[in-house]
Amino acid sequence: MQEDYPSREEERGLIKRFEEQLNQQNFSFFDVSEFEVIIQYYLDHLKYGKALKASRMAHEQYPYSQEIALLMSQSLIGKEQYHEALTVIEKAQTIHPNDVELNTVKGSLLSFMGDFEEAVRVLRSTLDYAEDKSEVYYNIGLTFQTHSKFREAIASYKFAIEHNINHESALYELAYCLDVLGELEDSVEYYKQFIDKDPYSSYAWYNLGIVYNKLQRYEDAIRSYDFALVIDDTFSSAHFNMGNSYMNLGKFPEALEAYKNTLTNEGPSAETNCCIGAAYEKLEQYELAIKYYRKASKADQFYEDAWYGIGCCLSAQEKHFEAIHFFNKALKLDPENANYWQAAAEAEYKTGNVISAGECYQEVAFLEPNNIDLWLDWSYIYYEQGDMDRAIDLINKGLEESPDNSDLLYRMTVYQINTGHYKEAFNYLENALILDFENHEVLYDFFPKLETQKALYKIIDQYRKKED
Repeated sequence: MQEDYPSREEERGLIKRFEEQLNQQNFSFFDVSEFEVIIQYYLDHLKYGKALKASRMAHEQYPYSQEIALLMSQSLIGKEQYHEALTVIEKAQTIHPNDVELNTVKGSLLSFMGDFEEAVRVLRSTLDYAEDKSEVYYNIGLTFQTHSKFREAIASYKFAIEHNINHESALYELAYCLDVLGELEDSVEYYKQFIDKDPYSSYAWYNLGIVYNKLQRYEDAIRSYDFALVIDDTFSSAHFNMGNSYMNLGKFPEALEAYKNTLTNEGPSAETNCCIGAAYEKLEQYELAIKYYRKASKADQFYEDAWYGIGCCLSAQEKHFEAIHFFNKALKLDPENANYWQAAAEAEYKTGNVISAGECYQEVAFLEPNNIDLWLDWSYIYYEQGDMDRAIDLINKGLEESPDNSDLLYRMTVYQINTGHYKEAFNYLENALILDFENHEVLYDFFPKLETQKALYKIIDQYRKKED
């Protein structure tokens, strides 16, 4: 593909011309590089039907173009037409028999189609003529990984790293596979050996940081990223991942600085702007957070986390009506995200839309039945309305999923007391105290009257003495 990618304005002009041709059925000439831009635009925006139309028109005019064949295959893969995509690739291979990229796509297609062994064979055959063998081994590793053959994937990723110690993706996926097998802690020494070979390799330090981050050793990760940045202070990925580690430690000002350094060295992106927004949100600087979330959504209108972030900031400012609009935008892009549904449910409830809130909670229950907050928050709606039977029913459903959760047991205690079922309440309270005695203080939030609190304290104190 062309190296000098057109400006946004030039890209829009090409798309406009192409769509006018489709709508008016008139002919407009596009050279091969222009077709590549048009097809890639549709692929980037997940418009596979239009990408395929553009690919077929381009293929008619440029039947020997390897790039058009690859783009057409990607369009067909997007529409899950794997057999047709394979036909396109194999036809292109008759013209370009030793093309690594065509063979790689063929291997991926065979893997999609369930022909795992043939996929691996095809990819391995590429090693005979590939200049960059690390990339071939990396793709073989991905194929093994897709089919849950993690040992074989690990071996392939290690071969990729032997050929290119700076293969960032291979090092990252290797860490993932080792993590799946529970061997990541043991692999720290493997990653350290790259530093022993070249202490001034920023990539070696960076990838050690990735491993520490996966092990939740965030301080160690930050130190590793810091070494990488001492060697190369323009290493944007190290700045970015350092920001992630600081976020995990709750050090939000430091995370913000790291993300802004990423922006300085890499330029604006939806992901970085979204992370800056998240850091400002954690610092409760909601207007600044919204500003960066909006920047993220402008950079990529399909970046659902940006819309969700705006919704969360508006909710925090008690602008729940506006928040619902943004949660719905996020849900259109990712309808299987339980966090989005839960946030929408809370906003709907705050605006008095109890029925809509319940519908949202129902979606959360389908997607994430082990989510404790779901059952607590959903049942609270009915508790507040005085509908104790429905509140108890929801907590029962939660306990079916998580029978040993003290929060659910304490909440059931509250609801049983409110229905006058004191014997049942005591049974639930006793089980909750066994699981987490200190958590009993959540009960007092529901019983502000001092007399009730004293009665509860007396029961809890008796249990404590019995245990002592």
